[in-house]
Amino acid sequence: MIRSVKICVERETEKGTVFRVLVPCESLTDEVNKFSEDKVLKGELRIDDGRTVTAEQRRKAYAAIRDIAVYTGYVPEEAKERLKYEYMLKTDNEYFSLSDCSVSTAREFISFLLDFALEWGIPLTDNLVNRTDDIGKALYSALKNKRCACCGADGEIHHVDVIGMGNSRKKLDDRNHRKICLCRKHHTEAHNIGFKAFSKLYCVYGIKYREDI
Repeated sequence: MIRSVKICVERETEKGTVFRVLVPCESLTDEVNKFSEDKVLKGELRIDDGRTVTAEQRRKAYAAIRDIAVYTGYVPEEAKERLKYEYMLKTDNEYFSLSDCSVSTAREFISFLLDFALEWGIPLTDNLVNRTDDIGKALYSALKNKRCACCGADGEIHHVDVIGMGNSRKKLDDRNHRKICLCRKHHTEAHNIGFKAFSKLYCVYGIKYREDI
């Protein structure tokens, strides 16, 4: 459920900031009661800071749309509209324009486009890092879709935090180990030059990832 709200800061506590929100001209009593019944205890807060999409964000979005259009056979304008509606259905957001949407919407849409490309194995004409507006989400998507975080090719897991001699990779719980997905070429390079140098060269890093989430 996504609604436009007005936010008021109540107080600061040791655990964080307590907010009070107002949903104008709308009753959400039934939804809130359902949250309570279903024991929904966590959510996501998106704050619109008033900034509009940047030229760099538009460049990244249109580059991803162009790659997807080439692969699927759609003309870029048709691909853009189809992808925007796919994004709206997935996120429950309203229709938007890449000419004047918010920075946050542009960032989320770019992440959606890259996730779409990685999920369907659509080749990108530039490195993933150069295309993303949120490197953390791109690295997560690469792990989720088993695609290389550098080039988007089929990938395999590289453990940044070493598993250790004598431990079985199949049996060890590696949820607290930092990982990255790399293709065979980049995986070999990471081992040859060391991950510290590899990370600096490609501007990537390892993240904690759980396949069961």
